[in-house]
Amino acid sequence: MTQELVPRQRIGDISVITLDNLRRRNALSHEVLSALKARLDEARDDTGVHVVVLRAEGPAFSSGHDLTELIEGDREAYAEIFDLCTEVMETIRLLPQPVIAQVRGLATAAGCQLVATCDMVIASEEASFATPGVQIGLFCTTPGVALARAVPPKKAMEMLLTGTPISARDALASGLVNRVVPVDDLEEETMSLARRVASYSPSVMALGKAAFYKQLTMDRPEAYRFAERVMVGSLMSPNASEGIGAFLEKRDAKWVS
Repeated sequence: MTQELVPRQRIGDISVITLDNLRRRNALSHEVLSALKARLDEARDDTGVHVVVLRAEGPAFSSGHDLTELIEGDREAYAEIFDLCTEVMETIRLLPQPVIAQVRGLATAAGCQLVATCDMVIASEEASFATPGVQIGLFCTTPGVALARAVPPKKAMEMLLTGTPISARDALASGLVNRVVPVDDLEEETMSLARRVASYSPSVMALGKAAFYKQLTMDRPEAYRFAERVMVGSLMSPNASEGIGAFLEKRDAKWVS
């Protein structure tokens, strides 16, 4: 069942993970979240994977949590679902490989949270994004954590307080997505970006991604001190020597790792 809900495919050094539960509009049920976590763990442990692409089958990227699991349950059951969802989001953030979301259609509630958590996002022109929990009496508090770190606070609050979907163009202007492309170009544009990122040193990408998210939690002076230490350490690595040497010698770099 895991394979059917969230298949993973290796395309060279790119791992493509797909939400494939059309019947439930790719709802992030406990089963789907568990399967997604397993796929992310597999990608993390695969040394041949340099980039992860997260996509979905069907007209909706993800409709968020499966609401049938959020009614007539007890506190422990609800806590388990949200704990698992947070674990998935943090797995993406802590993954050494960059994660690119390929979004077609609607990404709502926890589905929007999933998009906001990814490192980069390519969306089709008809994609839309929403955090509509307020409309059913369940404020999208956990999606708001990722959303508030991806868009300005005023935009995040507008989405959280109204639940109104925003268009792909509005998401682009707000910083939620990186690019908006015609739907027919979505896959190729995403894979083109993935191939470009995958061409660089995986260890440099892993170090840079981790450092980027760590410095976001610091004030500016502390962040600069931390970033200085990271760059000094990076300059001592073989990849920096190779990369700088290749640039000066006008040749392609041959990464050590």
